[in-house]
Amino acid sequence: MGDNIKTSAEAVEAAVLPCLHEVHADPEAKAGLTTVPEALNKLADHKSAARWAYERLILYIQNFEEQLDGEHEVAMGFVGGEAGVLRIEGMGYFDPDIITFYGTDGAGGKTQLVQHVTQLNVMLRALPKPQQDKPANRIGFKLASDLEET
Repeated sequence: MGDNIKTSAEAVEAAVLPCLHEVHADPEAKAGLTTVPEALNKLADHKSAARWAYERLILYIQNFEEQLDGEHEVAMGFVGGEAGVLRIEGMGYFDPDIITFYGTDGAGGKTQLVQHVTQLNVMLRALPKPQQDKPANRIGFKLASDLEET
């Protein structure tokens, strides 16, 4: 146990900064997130619930894609509804509380899901890439790059 003493300001700051903790059955699996990126580890009391959800979803998508082989792409299954699975081709938010997902469904139809952050339940899934002669699309990298620029 350390003798770290924090000022009131440091304690308040630590309470609003993102914290991350995961436990897995196989400690060698390295399936989860391990750190909060510096871009998200800053005080930003002006961020909406939608922005916070958007940024954290990007991290989960990017981490999930790092575990995929070259034959699979990330998709989302939506919990509690008949929406099915959406191959993720874009994602956004609309302050203060809306997240939107763009993509295609299993039949190749154009799809957009608009969801309130309090109803956000997604399951990341690996789907075979639709065009075998092209590299797998990695949307997580594109989303994270955009996040760093904004």
